[in-house]
Amino acid sequence: MSRAAEPNWPLWEVFVRARRGLAHIHAGSLHAPDEVMALRNARDLYTRRGEGISLWVVPAAAISASSPDERDAFFDPAADKVYRHPTFFELPEGVEHL
Repeated sequence: MSRAAEPNWPLWEVFVRARRGLAHIHAGSLHAPDEVMALRNARDLYTRRGEGISLWVVPAAAISASSPDERDAFFDPAADKVYRHPTFFELPEGVEHL
């Protein structure tokens, strides 16, 4: 069996930052035996034309995500907290920009 087809290599998610001041954006996934090889492979696959200045590789098994199907139930509790909205606070006199 070739090394490229190794079935036991973990899946890594790759995030690329295009330039300073921007957020890392999910670029794709790859299989690699460890984080060093994952970074090298991510560099070769996702920044061949100088698209990035920074890479993150994260084991896919370490990522937890909310379900889009449960969006309403998951995010609704935040709407009940009116103190989080700026309309709840009164600005002191003399404060122009807050």
